[in-house]
Amino acid sequence: MTERITVVKIGGNVIDDQTALRRFLKDFAALDGAKILVHGGGKLATRMAQRLELKVEMIDGRRVTDRATLDVVTMVYAGLVNKRIVAGLQAAGCNAIGLSGADGDIVRARRRPAAPVDYGFVGDIERVDDRLLARLLDAGLTPVLPAIMHDGAGELLNCNADSVASALALGAARIAPTDLVFCFEKAGVLRDPADEGSVIGEITPASFAALRTEGVVSGGMLPKIENALKAIAEGVRSVKITHATDLCGTKGTTLRAAAAE
Repeated sequence: MTERITVVKIGGNVIDDQTALRRFLKDFAALDGAKILVHGGGKLATRMAQRLELKVEMIDGRRVTDRATLDVVTMVYAGLVNKRIVAGLQAAGCNAIGLSGADGDIVRARRRPAAPVDYGFVGDIERVDDRLLARLLDAGLTPVLPAIMHDGAGELLNCNADSVASALALGAARIAPTDLVFCFEKAGVLRDPADEGSVIGEITPASFAALRTEGVVSGGMLPKIENALKAIAEGVRSVKITHATDLCGTKGTTLRAAAAE
C-alpha cells in the first residue's frame, strides 16, 4: 500500500546537460517512497526541428505544434529522451517504466480550442487514471512520462510538461499524500534572473498576480507557477520549485494556496 508519493518534473535544460542529468537521476532514484517522474526535452526538440528546417514558434512559453512538429516532439520526448532517462534510472537502481499518456490510457487530453490562440496539436489534460498509477506504484515501478498524451480517438497531443506533472500529482493525491517538485536549472523563482540569490521564497495567488503584472514572472515560468498553484489548491500536499541539485533539500520557492497565517 502506497503511503506517500513524490511527483517530480525535470526541465529540458537539465536534460541537455549529461553530467547534471546523471546527478539528478541518482538523487531521484534515492528518494524514499513511491515516485513519478515527468520530463520535458524542449531544447532537443527545437534543435531537431531546426535540423529538419521546421519553423519553431513559441507563445507565452508554450510550443505551437503543427503536424510536422508533433512528429518531432513525439520522437524526441516519448522516444529518445524518455528511454535515455529510463535507462539512466535503471543504472541508478530505480526500476522505471516509460509511458506516454496513450500507454495504458494513463493520461488523456483534449485538443485545445483554436481560439483565441491556435496552438495546433496541443492538448489540455482531461483525466488521469489513478487506479493504473496505483497498480504501477504498488508493483514497485516508477512511471516516467513525457508530455505526449492522447485524446482517446487516435490523436497524439503535445501537452505542457508542467501541466502533466500537476495533473499526475492531483491523480496521485487520490492514492496517497503527494508532494510535487519542479526541478530546473535555477535555484527557484528569481526576482532578478541574473541573480541566483534573488529567490522568491514563497508565492501565493495574490503575489503571483503582482509578479506577473510587474513582469518579474514571464515566459515559460508562467505555466509552471499557474499549474503549481492549481495543484496546491486542489489537494497536493506541497509544491516546490527548485534547482535540480536541491531535489532533497529545503531551498527554492514554496507555493501556497494563501498567505501563511
